[in-house]
Amino acid sequence: MSVTIRLTMAQALVKFLDRQYVIRDGEESKFFAGVMGIFGHGNVTGIGQALEQGGHDLTLIQGKNEQGMAHAAIAFAKQRNRLASYACTSSIGPGALNMVTAAGVATVNRIPLLLLPGDNFASRMPDPVLQQLENGMDYTLSAADAFKPVSKYWDRVHRPDQLMVSLLQAMRVLTDPAETGAVTIALPQDVQCEAYDYPEAFFCKRVHLIDRQPPSENSIAQAVSRIAASKRPLMIVGGGIHYADALDEMLQLCEMFHVPVAETQAGKSAMKWDHPLSLGGVGATGTAAANKAAAEADLIIAVGTRLSDFTTSSKTAFKHPDVSFININISSLDTHKTQGVHMKADAKLSLARLVEELRELDYRSSYGIELHETKQAWNAEVDRITHLERGDGLVQTTVLGAINEWIDPDAVVVCAAGSMPGDLHRIWRTVKPKTYHMEYGFSCMGYEVSGAFGVKLAEQDREVYALVGDGSYLMLHSELITSLQERQKITVLLLDNHGYQCIHNLQREQGGVSFGNEFRYRGENGRLEGDYLSIDYAKHAESMGANAFRASSIEELKLALAQAKSSDRSCLIAISVLPGTNTGGYDSWWQVGVSEVSKQPSVEQAYAAYKASMENMRPLSF
Repeated sequence: MSVTIRLTMAQALVKFLDRQYVIRDGEESKFFAGVMGIFGHGNVTGIGQALEQGGHDLTLIQGKNEQGMAHAAIAFAKQRNRLASYACTSSIGPGALNMVTAAGVATVNRIPLLLLPGDNFASRMPDPVLQQLENGMDYTLSAADAFKPVSKYWDRVHRPDQLMVSLLQAMRVLTDPAETGAVTIALPQDVQCEAYDYPEAFFCKRVHLIDRQPPSENSIAQAVSRIAASKRPLMIVGGGIHYADALDEMLQLCEMFHVPVAETQAGKSAMKWDHPLSLGGVGATGTAAANKAAAEADLIIAVGTRLSDFTTSSKTAFKHPDVSFININISSLDTHKTQGVHMKADAKLSLARLVEELRELDYRSSYGIELHETKQAWNAEVDRITHLERGDGLVQTTVLGAINEWIDPDAVVVCAAGSMPGDLHRIWRTVKPKTYHMEYGFSCMGYEVSGAFGVKLAEQDREVYALVGDGSYLMLHSELITSLQERQKITVLLLDNHGYQCIHNLQREQGGVSFGNEFRYRGENGRLEGDYLSIDYAKHAESMGANAFRASSIEELKLALAQAKSSDRSCLIAISVLPGTNTGGYDSWWQVGVSEVSKQPSVEQAYAAYKASMENMRPLSF
């Protein structure tokens, strides 16, 4: 007979999570660092009791908002190149639903996130339980069903013995680089507390092999043929270049064959900004240098990127009539996004093989002095826009330039939404890998502070800065308190421009008038057109226990940065910046719907320009 252990379902869950490991390239590491949770009647007597009674090495981190703590877990996993994670537990109802947005963030960005929301009583005896949905059409539906569209795997454990199959399937997805994302296991609150005789073997140490898939010989042959025939290839690197730890192979290929590199938001920091072949960000938020190269390239080597609309400038970036693609990605979904070579394989192995094959051909691109000249012209533009001065206040690009110059080169900056992602993608100068942490798959407002806390958990020897606008800060800042509680110091750099100025800019660029995007009092005409709201963000941070500073000049900013660096606790620096002083586009376009019918001539003109731009799209090439 097999040996069994009688445990509650929740106790078995905790014991199982504690015994999960991953191994890649011969290096073994524990997968779950701990559990982030907020307890309620849907999980406190189940998972809460199991965590409290001990017998495991999982650290409980007490969240302050379910979405915020899940964002922190995502940032931790992203910074650890998806080799480690935190599980997240919540109560039922609103507690569970708060994590749905974070599930979308994880799935879109292909980051492993295990969500364990509490659920209705499986027995239905106290029906309807507090916070239960009652759907007259389908009584099995609960708040946890909302996770289905944003999860890569979803399950509900109706009986304690079902946990075994559910968790094994969960680990299959979480540790599969091609399929990973949010995994949701709904846990009825009564079942969490029910006991079962679990086989002891279920709790044996499990080591999940994260294998590197080699490229097929056919895909290598096709890729080599296309590269050999190209004169102006451009490599575009996404987050996969980091997750695969393929930076050395990328550098070797590019330097050996003189191939320039452009970066997506997730790929940024793959190459030093001053490397001769580094052209910076590409696409709608890209640099003039990268977008010029993209327009003229006859071959795009896309490595570990989803080729989103921002990367492709809504499919208008690549203008060469004969441009072709090589898509290197572990996800077949991504390799099939263009009519190119589908190299479904690990980036590290693929680039290494391409180097071997191309070396035999003595290949070299035909780029000449124009690559250097284009890059130098862009560097001069960055120097210009990061040193702009105005008498009426601080320019946002100047503030970001000063921060970039002042902080340590190995410090990590975290951002996600607003106008700053565009500025940072264009002008932020990275020196070391993994120092630029941008969540731009979902571009989720409120990720910044929580994400910085998660990054700090993963990078405790580095300074971590959350770059956040006032709009995103107001939306979600709860985990600043958790960083103080855990003594994990982060510094929040809050750029206050009085509202949702990124969308305000977009509104006016498309012919609209200012409406509903600034933080103003209601005026006499009934619209939000009065004076700006007066909000003291420094006092707000101080009230939570953080050290806080204010900066209305570059000198005050540098002093505040120095004071924050020497601080022993999390800090916030409130920086007043002038609205609309962010960067604009550089030879790029982003498709946003414009009203076809309007009473405003400016909107009609914007629609005409929109229709003209759509003629440059090449959807059949994707």
